[in-house]
Amino acid sequence: MNKSLVLAALVAAVALSACGKKEEAAPAPAPAAEAPAAAAANEAATAAANAASAAGAAVTEAASAAGAAANQAADKAAEAGAAAGAAVSNAADKAADAVGSAASAAATAAAEAASAAKQ
Repeated sequence: MNKSLVLAALVAAVALSACGKKEEAAPAPAPAAEAPAAAAANEAATAAANAASAAGAAVTEAASAAGAAANQAADKAAEAGAAAGAAVSNAADKAADAVGSAASAAATAAAEAASAAKQ
C-alpha cells in the first residue's frame, strides 16, 4: 500500500506539472545573438563601401591615364602629319626643279637640233 500511495502521488505530480501554466523563456538571449550579427553586417557594409570607393578611384585614375595617352597619341599623329606634309612639299619642290631642268635641257636640245638642221 505504501508503494501504491507513492506511485499515486507521483502520477498526480506529473499530471499537475503537465497541465499547469508554463512560464515562457525570456527573449533576452535573442537580441544578444543579433548584436554580433549586426556588428558583422555593419563591418561587411563598411568593407564593401571602402572597396567601392577604391574601385571608383581606380576607374577615375584609369580614365585619366587613358585620356593622357590619347592626347599623346594625337600629338604624335599631328607631328607625323606635319612631317609628312613637309616631306611631300620637299618632294614636290624637287620634282618641279627636275621638270624645269628637263624642260630647259629639252629646249636647248631642240634649239641645237634646229640649228643643225639649218646647216
